[in-house]
Amino acid sequence: MQSMPRRDTAIELALRRELHRLGLRFRVNLRPLPGTPDIALTRAKVAVFVDGCFWHRCPHHGTSPKNNSAWWASKLDANVERDRRKDRQLADLGWISLHVWEHEDPATAAEAIRKLWMERTSPSAGQTHSVRGS
Repeated sequence: MQSMPRRDTAIELALRRELHRLGLRFRVNLRPLPGTPDIALTRAKVAVFVDGCFWHRCPHHGTSPKNNSAWWASKLDANVERDRRKDRQLADLGWISLHVWEHEDPATAAEAIRKLWMERTSPSAGQTHSVRGS
């Protein structure tokens, strides 16, 4: 487990290249946000986590080891619960969490992130306007 890279994985680098190509600027491994997002678009308050299929129990590609299965089940369940907890903490701070699976196409994921960024940064995002007569 110690040999697994925690940052700058191939999928993270590919996703960051795509976001940059789309003109988006972001912070990498932004602290002190809960969970230290892999990519943070601070203006839009969007936190992006690139999740490994094994470690975060991807419903399509996640597998459970046969050896020491009880320990692994506990470990992987704790990872999923931690993901939920950090998503709630970020939501309490006004951030949106977006999880990208390692098997997803970086260009497709980047486009989804761009759309979310546009929604969150549009002039009417999160604002209510009232028009009053004089």
